[in-house]
Amino acid sequence: MYRFLLTPRWWGINVFAVLAIPLCLFMGSWQLSRFEGRVQDHQQQENRSARAKAAAARPLASLLPVDTVTSGRQASARGHYDAGHQLLVPDRTLKDKRGERQGFYVLDLLRTDGGKALPVVRGWLPGDADSKADTAKVPAPPKGEVTVTGALQASENQGTDGVQAGGGLPQGQLGMISAASLVNIVPYPVHDAWITQTDPQRPLHAVPPAAAEGSGLDLKAFQNLGYTGEWFVFAGFVVFMWFRLFRRDAEAAKDVALGIVPEGDEDAAGGDAGAGAASAGDSSGSERESGRGEGFGAARGEEQGEERAAEQGEAARAGQV
Repeated sequence: MYRFLLTPRWWGINVFAVLAIPLCLFMGSWQLSRFEGRVQDHQQQENRSARAKAAAARPLASLLPVDTVTSGRQASARGHYDAGHQLLVPDRTLKDKRGERQGFYVLDLLRTDGGKALPVVRGWLPGDADSKADTAKVPAPPKGEVTVTGALQASENQGTDGVQAGGGLPQGQLGMISAASLVNIVPYPVHDAWITQTDPQRPLHAVPPAAAEGSGLDLKAFQNLGYTGEWFVFAGFVVFMWFRLFRRDAEAAKDVALGIVPEGDEDAAGGDAGAGAASAGDSSGSERESGRGEGFGAARGEEQGEERAAEQGEAARAGQV
């Protein structure tokens, strides 16, 4: 009854199912592992951030370049601030006990002994970076040689929250904290990193360090979780369609084995019988018409014979007279 499984059509269906189901399961498992890895990285980053707050600061040079391990670590650098290149980073949000507030960062460049300058976010202020009343509250950077301690951060990019990479900002403002955006503003090299000061001057508020890129539960992490569900659904759909096609063909083979003619075949048989009956009717009709023709011809011949006999009789009587 299942010999239909050996047909070329079912060979193609079976090969597709055998290849598609393991592929869907593998891709779903891989996406799930990606999501679990991001969750683990997020937990590790939170643990490192908690330890970094309590750990002693390390020299900046020992923590560069910034990666997922050194991001958020307390770093210290010694130098003097470049008071002539103080910059404001507008439209930055600070999350604290009061909720989310809009304001701007105050960024200064610390000229270190190593030759490169280190961008230092000295703190955050509420308000608008374009307002003179709000910017007047910004305290001047300390003079002379100082030691700055803060959480080490990687340079921002276009995907970082709050970044304005399009440009068009007024002079004295910076849309993205990175060495690439500072290269055309200051006449000296800049470290490809920055720190957010732990204990800023009043009225500045400390800016909490951000999680390293790719280590947080961001949109990409939940996309991995969504893709996991999609691949498993695809695998289930392949199984469902295979079983549905198998059941349909198995029922059709069982009906044929029991001598049950499918509905389409019955219609075809009825059509053939109707055509045969119509043909037989046409044949009998033709015979009846032929019989009628023959009878009519015989009657017509008798009438003509009688007419000729009558004419001959009249001619004989005329001759006797």
